[in-house]
Amino acid sequence: MNRNSLSHTGAQKEGIGQSASLESITKEIGKLRPNGNPLMAHKFGADPYALVYNNRVYLYMTSDTLEYDSDGTPLKNSYKSINRITVISSDDLMNWTDHGEIRVAGPQGVATWATQSWAPAAAHQIIDGKDCFFLYFANNASGIGVLSASTPVGPWIDPVGKALVTRETPGVEDVTWLFDPAVFVDDDHQAYLYFGGGIPQGKAERPDTARVMRLGEDMISLVGKAKVIPAPYMFESSGIHKYNHIYYYTYCSNFHEGNRPEDSPPAGEIAYMTSVQPKGPWTYQGTILQNPGHFFGIGGNNHHAIFQLADQWYIAYHAQTLCQAMNIPEGYRSTHLNRIEYDATGAIKKVHADYQGVDQIQFFDPYQQIAGSTIAWSSRVTVEQVLRSDETSESDMDIVAAELQGGSWIAISNVDFDSEGPTSFRAAILSKGTEGTLELRLDRADGPSIGVMSIPSTTGSLHWLELITKITGVRGVHNLYIMLTGSADTPSILLREWAFNR
Repeated sequence: MNRNSLSHTGAQKEGIGQSASLESITKEIGKLRPNGNPLMAHKFGADPYALVYNNRVYLYMTSDTLEYDSDGTPLKNSYKSINRITVISSDDLMNWTDHGEIRVAGPQGVATWATQSWAPAAAHQIIDGKDCFFLYFANNASGIGVLSASTPVGPWIDPVGKALVTRETPGVEDVTWLFDPAVFVDDDHQAYLYFGGGIPQGKAERPDTARVMRLGEDMISLVGKAKVIPAPYMFESSGIHKYNHIYYYTYCSNFHEGNRPEDSPPAGEIAYMTSVQPKGPWTYQGTILQNPGHFFGIGGNNHHAIFQLADQWYIAYHAQTLCQAMNIPEGYRSTHLNRIEYDATGAIKKVHADYQGVDQIQFFDPYQQIAGSTIAWSSRVTVEQVLRSDETSESDMDIVAAELQGGSWIAISNVDFDSEGPTSFRAAILSKGTEGTLELRLDRADGPSIGVMSIPSTTGSLHWLELITKITGVRGVHNLYIMLTGSADTPSILLREWAFNR
């Protein structure tokens, strides 16, 4: 643990279309303070997969996006138009940086051969002495593709130019759904791909549609034949991790109605099997996470990822809590996080999903360059991706920035201003209209003000302003609120990055 253990503090996002008055922004829905779940309230994110790199966890998620009818009324999620993957990351598990969306599939995507991008899985491997990152995704249920990059957030390329796993892949002929990949790099650097799902006719108890196979040293090729994982009542959501030299294969059980044999997984739960080898043989052990409907009053499918960070184990999973709070049709999922614990035998204890989430594992350092899209809680904030101008960087990645409207705010949890405190605050901002004011407050949206930044207009060009303002009266640990003052009619701004200075 870094810089002391913490407890939860903070606030959260306001509903769409509400007034921007101070009174209304305290009427929170979705991610309510001091809770950590769902991880985001400014957007959806489903089918989470975790990659830990340099003491930071990156979560890759299916980009659930609202669908509307011709009158602009939200529709139930059809999943058929999802062609992007959302990436967020955190080193403290409370403040999350939104890195934007990866344009994966479709004519404008990296993998133009694909039509959809569902249920991503990510891995890190050192190849020829260089850090390499790989992102596996499902092209609906018809196959699995792979992207590669030199950083966890891209820019991404399609190194194969076609699907990696197809109906022609040896050993997958009887797999109903070729989707939901999971990837594991073992201690000897050998990597394995897990995938599959669905229920062949009359085989609900033993679908035998889960598969595992070796990846090549390049991480973008397959070795040998896929091997069956005999997971009872297998449905979807393959997961894999290793604890105390034991391999844990986790998955979501199916919803088949009827009597199940004793010790079989109930419907829609995360179950697990163990082995002393990455490809089995496997022994069924039980279930660890009940369906989201048991905890949150709204069900749906159950998708997960298990990872270790700072000597603790966690499970990321999705539930329709933000969708429920917004009172819109079902199908839009949000990622949550809770602790995983093992008993003395290595069995995984039952997980209790909740809104509280997990403890923040370290204080937030405000004296480094912070992405504007870093958020613990927020009100009426969105995240926008903007094309870079020639002057900004040699990188071809988009700029990801938070968009604030009048009265909206971003809150950062447990910021450690230390015993001296800062003297100034600087930010890179683009105004979308006339002048505005950015106000910095402590602990609450209406808490003590420690600084005010005047924002001139930059209308007419994509010109980022580097602004600085004086800071007074702050020491120690506080929640920080970054607020754009004014009414709902106040022109919006984009906040690209910020930092405090001593």
